[in-house]
Formats: sequence, C-alpha cells, structure tokens
Amino acid sequence: MAQIELSGIERVFTLGDSEVHALHAVTVAIEAGEYVAVMGPSGSGKSTLLNLLGLLDRPNAGTYRLEGRDVTTLTADEQAEVRRNRIGFVFQSFHLVPRLTAAENIALPLMLAGVPPVERGPRVAEALKNFGLDTRANHRPDELSGGQRQRVAIARATIMRPALILADEPTGNLDRATGQDVTALLESLNASGVTLIVVTHDPVMGGRARRRLMMEDGALVGDLRADAASTA
Repeated sequence: MAQIELSGIERVFTLGDSEVHALHAVTVAIEAGEYVAVMGPSGSGKSTLLNLLGLLDRPNAGTYRLEGRDVTTLTADEQAEVRRNRIGFVFQSFHLVPRLTAAENIALPLMLAGVPPVERGPRVAEALKNFGLDTRANHRPDELSGGQRQRVAIARATIMRPALILADEPTGNLDRATGQDVTALLESLNASGVTLIVVTHDPVMGGRARRRLMMEDGALVGDLRADAASTA
C-alpha cells in the first residue's frame, strides 16, 4: 500500500463569474520514503497540490488516502490532528513567529500537541543540537541569518517526527551556498526514512530528487524516475 494515493483529484476555484481548474484529474501514488520533486511553470498547480497533500485545502472531487486512510472525508479537527502528527511543512518564507526565540518556535508544535514541558525541553535541545543551532536557541528570527531561520523552520517541521515533509520552494529565499546546505539537510531527513515532497522551480534541486512529477495547467503531465531520466 502506497503512503499517498490520489485518485481523480479536482480542485476548482471560482473567480467572479469564471472557474479556474487548478487541478484536473490528478491520480498518483507515492511510496513511504520517496524523494519527489513537483515541478512546472507558475500557475501549473504545484502549490495547490502541495496544499491538498498537507490537508490545508480540500478537493472538489476525488479521493486522497494517506497511510490507507481517506483523509478527504475527515472533519477539520481530524485533519488538524493528522497534520500535527504526520506532516511537516517547510515554506520559502520560513513562517516563524517573530516574537518567539528559535527554541520557542521549534517547541510550538509540541505545545499545541499538549506534550508536557518535562518532555518538550529535551526534545527541543536535541533538535537545536542536531540542526547546528545550539548557540542561537535564544535568538529571535530577526537576529538569525536566512539559513539559520530555515534550519529553525525545518527543526520545527520535524520535531513531531512526521512521516511526510512537504517543502514549498525551501531554498527560494537563500543564496546558493546556503540553499545547498538546506537541501543537504532535507535529503538527510529523507535518507532516515521520511518521505520528502518538494515544490521547486530550481532545475538543480529538482534534478536531485529520485522522482519528478511534472505539472502543467493543473494536470500531471509527466512522472519521471531518476533511472528513467538518466537513460533518456
């Protein structure tokens, strides 16, 4: 059984008197532990697909099974629980809480999940160490570099030990050297068994994934695997 199974996904937005088909008849399966890049031009449906995978949006039609469970039929509270426990998000603009320190930002999902302070502290300390942020624990986002902020964001995304990481242009606001560091960090998480799905315009980053889903006009128009791509 695949970890992610999409079948006949449709997403339509109404803008005034017109309808925009953001996703059309998307059917795809992704196994646990895969490293997938979602690629395509602006407006092709990449971010809409990622939002649906992350349960931030619902399709108008079709089914989405996550770990064998039809998550499209869940209530908003049930979807929030799945997001909290099974899915980690990494965004281009970091989405850190400005008034919180690095340690407090990382701890936020644990607090929302009701993890007691006696357990939160050691887990946050371990994350700070693993992500090279020991000396930045008490710094707020405006006191951190872009690369440090993205590392805080990734630490926060993985503090609940999710099975799936969704990254939307994770290196988009970073210089090339820092972007390479962040890419290596995400790939190390994938190597540990976490499924990694990345939306990117960057052909270099997209080429690193072992599988590329190509989007165009809301449709999945290509599904390239690394072995097939290398022989093409």
